[in-house]
Amino acid sequence: MQYDLNLLRILLALMEERNVTRTAERLGITQPALSNALARLRSMLRDPLFIRERYGMRPTPKAEELAPSIAAALASLDAVILGQQEFDPAAASQLFTIAPNSYVELVLMPAIVARLGERAPGIKLRLTPFGADLAETGVTSGQTSMVLGRIHEPPDNLVVQHLMDESFACVVRADHPRIGKKISKKDFEQLKHVNVLPPGRLRVGLFQALARERLRRDVAVSVSHFMAVPEMIAVTDYCATLPRLLCRRLASDRRLKVVQAPVDLGTFPVEMAWHVRYRNDPAHAWLRALIADAAKEVTRARA
Repeated sequence: MQYDLNLLRILLALMEERNVTRTAERLGITQPALSNALARLRSMLRDPLFIRERYGMRPTPKAEELAPSIAAALASLDAVILGQQEFDPAAASQLFTIAPNSYVELVLMPAIVARLGERAPGIKLRLTPFGADLAETGVTSGQTSMVLGRIHEPPDNLVVQHLMDESFACVVRADHPRIGKKISKKDFEQLKHVNVLPPGRLRVGLFQALARERLRRDVAVSVSHFMAVPEMIAVTDYCATLPRLLCRRLASDRRLKVVQAPVDLGTFPVEMAWHVRYRNDPAHAWLRALIADAAKEVTRARA
C-alpha cells in the first residue's frame, strides 16, 4: 500500500488546530483542498478521524492513537533526508518562519537580520506571533521553524536551547519630579505603573519576581506591546519595569531615563525551540548557530 506523506502531515496539523479553516490557512491551501485531503485520509485509515462539534473538530480515539507514531515517523524520515543535504549559506534561497515574542523581536531580531544580510542574503524570514499556546505558532508540528522567547512546559517533540538570561530595570520620564538617579522601594510602590502584557509567558517572570520580593505595583495602564511604553512614560509621571536590554535602547530617548530597580528582581531566560525533525537539517542548524551567536553578542554588548 502506498502512502501520501502530505496527507499524514495534514493529519498532524488538524490534530493541533482542531479547525478546518485555521489548518487550511496554516498549510497555505484552500478549504476545499483540505476537505478533500481529509476525505482521502479517512478512506486510507478507515476511520472518521475527526468529529465536527460546535467549536471545532474532535479527534477520534484512533486519530489520538495514530498521531504520535505518525509524528515520530515523519521526524525520523526528515532527519534521514535532510541530513544528506549540504548547505551553502551564501548561495541559499530559503524562507524560514520564526515566532519571536515581542521582546526578542525588538532586542534580538535586528542582529539576526543583519547577520543574514551579510552571510546569507538569499534567506528570507517570515515572523509570526508568539502566542500563549506553542501549538498556535506551528512549532509543535514543524510548520514553523522555531520559536524564540521563554519556552514554558515544551512538549516532548521540541528541542529547547538556552540563549541568554535577561534582568530588569525601571524607566521614568527624564524630568520626573520625584525620581532622580535612583528609585526607592517606597517611591516604586507609590508611583503608578505602565504594565506590559505581551503574548506568551514573559510576564510570568516579572509578576513572580515582584511577588517574591513583596513589591507592590499600582498599575494604571496595561499595554500589549513594549513599543507603547515610551510614549506613555514620556507624558506621565508613571514608571515601567522592563527587560534591561530594552531599557538600554530607551536610554537614548532624551525624554526618558533608566534607573535601577529598587530590589533585585532576578532574571528570566530567553530560549529557542524547534521541532525534533529539524535536529539534523543543515540549513536549520546553521540558522540556529547564527541566532545563538547573535544572542551572545547582544549579551556581551550589555555587559
